[in-house]
Amino acid sequence: MARRAAYTKVERGSFLNPIHVTGMGDKTFRGFQCLNKDCTDFLFIRTETIDPDFEYPCPSCGFVHKAGESTTIYTYKLCDTRDDSLIEEGPFEILHDDYVNESGEYKYCIVCGALKPFELFDFHSARRTGRQGECRVCKQTYNAIKNGTRLAEQHREASQKRRLYTHFKSTGKIDIAEIYKRFENCCFKCGIDLSDDLTAGVAKKEGNLDHSLPVYYLWPLTTENATLLCRECNGEKAGKWPVNYYNDAQLKRLSVLTGIDHRLMAGDPTFNPSAIESLKDPQLRRDPF
Repeated sequence: MARRAAYTKVERGSFLNPIHVTGMGDKTFRGFQCLNKDCTDFLFIRTETIDPDFEYPCPSCGFVHKAGESTTIYTYKLCDTRDDSLIEEGPFEILHDDYVNESGEYKYCIVCGALKPFELFDFHSARRTGRQGECRVCKQTYNAIKNGTRLAEQHREASQKRRLYTHFKSTGKIDIAEIYKRFENCCFKCGIDLSDDLTAGVAKKEGNLDHSLPVYYLWPLTTENATLLCRECNGEKAGKWPVNYYNDAQLKRLSVLTGIDHRLMAGDPTFNPSAIESLKDPQLRRDPF
């Protein structure tokens, strides 16, 4: 399918590409912490692949990370607990080759000029690094402007809300296994089996823990009140008050499973009175905003 012709364009004013980024937008850097325990410097090496005969001195302390060498972190003794005899002793060493070769990949964003990890840039097969020139934050901001979807004031307001919601997001550790068990490993809305989630990797996870009462209204998520939904149903519910998504029979059943009063879920959206009361705390009012 042909791409739709663009009907808007963004004209940049007073934008100057950061000097240190000129010519660096598609260059790869490798980054790692200096191995000297008394140094906190982080080294960035401009290279796509590590030279087998590398030699990288730390610009702050002079410690040299060199191929074929190692650094002793501590000495150890391996003992047999049955008779307290010594099995082996020696230095606990980090091989410089292993340490440097596992270093992460970084690149510059051509807009904000920040040096960031590769994973903060979307894929772009045509570029040498295989990543886009703009980091995701800059790309999202640009797209929002181009599509006329959000204003700067809306961004700030959303940020303030996120910080406020985080304060009421959850109370204590969530027992995911207990929630799955309570809902018999099935999506409450559509009934799809989600039992594989408990053994599958994150990439295959299909279940979501839903705020039965939306966090928008400052209700927390707990092991007791969470609702298990599949990814699709969770997307459909997305912030809706229960009565606007479930029928009355489902609301009554959900009340039993979560302990939330049926009258509360079946009524109009209501802010959490406990949260409203806690907002009277001057410290909380000051922190989120």
